[in-house]
Amino acid sequence: MITQKIYNTLAREKQAFTPIVPGKVSMYVCGMTVYDYCHLGHARVMVVFDMVQRWLRASGYVVTYVRNITDIDDKIIKRSVENGETIAQLTNRFIQAMDEDAAALGVQKPDHEPRATQYVPQMLGIIEKLEMNGLAYRAADGDVNFSVRDFAGYGKLSGKSLDDLRAGERVDLNAGKRDPLDFVLWKASKETEPEEVKWDSRWGRGRPGWHIECSAMSEQILGEQFDIHGGGQDLQFPHHENEIAQSEGAHQHRFVNYWMHNGFVRIDNEKMSKSLGNFFTIREVLKKYDPEVIRFFILRAHYRSPLNYSDAHLDDAKGALTRLYTALKNVASDKFPLDWQEPYAMRFAEAMADDFNTPLAIAVLFELANELNRSKNPTVARQLLGLSGTIGLLQREAENFLKGRTAAGDDVHDSGALSLSENEIESMINARVEAKKNRNFAEADRIRTVLSSAGIVLEDKAGGVTEWRRS
Repeated sequence: MITQKIYNTLAREKQAFTPIVPGKVSMYVCGMTVYDYCHLGHARVMVVFDMVQRWLRASGYVVTYVRNITDIDDKIIKRSVENGETIAQLTNRFIQAMDEDAAALGVQKPDHEPRATQYVPQMLGIIEKLEMNGLAYRAADGDVNFSVRDFAGYGKLSGKSLDDLRAGERVDLNAGKRDPLDFVLWKASKETEPEEVKWDSRWGRGRPGWHIECSAMSEQILGEQFDIHGGGQDLQFPHHENEIAQSEGAHQHRFVNYWMHNGFVRIDNEKMSKSLGNFFTIREVLKKYDPEVIRFFILRAHYRSPLNYSDAHLDDAKGALTRLYTALKNVASDKFPLDWQEPYAMRFAEAMADDFNTPLAIAVLFELANELNRSKNPTVARQLLGLSGTIGLLQREAENFLKGRTAAGDDVHDSGALSLSENEIESMINARVEAKKNRNFAEADRIRTVLSSAGIVLEDKAGGVTEWRRS
């Protein structure tokens, strides 16, 4: 295989990927804070890094993929109190919802999915090391904070100087800190907080700060240094910057070799955010679009570029994915190992090896689809299916996708289509055929219009045969 290159946010350039252990990849991705349903920004993180781990495995690496769950923080506590339910009840409910959304998008389960509440002892161990190294102190309010100015490398990931950060909007102005830049490692308990979020420590009862969670979970599973750390661009500062400070401050050596960040999701060219009220949950979008269309839409853009969400772009993605599946229709193809020396496969691999360039790789899939339309050659179909499978696309039977069904054969009702069952559609098509035989063309046109309004596309073939698919 071609040498894999990754854009390393820390180095601000694409670099050849050399894992710490030859042939093995250790990868940690910041996951979801589970107090609400996942939105499109979460969908992008899940799909992008699912693509990354799939491709690395297809390239021959043994991958250990970790994506954490934050199941304790201020928002979770606030929401549980508002709902009148325990934190465990709240987080378990939304973890289940997250798993359902991820599965719908074709996202494979990570090898490890640690929950923050399971790693509090490890967090306390790191905080103790930071205190011993002169990088942590207990404030007057009982919190334990990280002393940013005492860590020489602070700002190297975000490229911000301490003076820039001092004047920045995201600096915490908590009066209990020696410096406004300092961040919380351990929060002292408040009487108003439920007992389930209080742990014993040498600094008194409390709970961990957000940033220390990922340092502890990644270290426990992958070690003090690992290959790839990923997440959304919004986490680059302060979360990932603080992870570096904690882990390197505790262990006095490099934390992560390659930092990867996917771009923002934008809604009609404006950044998606809850504060602006312009965000969509995955579940809302799944009511209108087939989940594979959403996955295709995400992968069609380079992971580092902004992703502009609109119905028009989703409709375009749907049409493009339909063209790929249509090429596979009625072409028998068994699964065989990919021939990476074949020209299409080589160009696909070159694109993916160049910092996971999925737009260019998907362009190769369309070239294969065009070739398949011309030749109906099963070997070409196998190449198309094999290459697309390395990034989690075209995983259903073509008939299932074109008729709006999942891989299991269940109906997928999208784009506002009426909930017509397959039997109802077939019955209406038969009635239309009979109407045409009786030269009742007005009735035949009426049935076609009704089906079209329900999102059903008819294709009249030779010999009076009519095939259909959901649009």
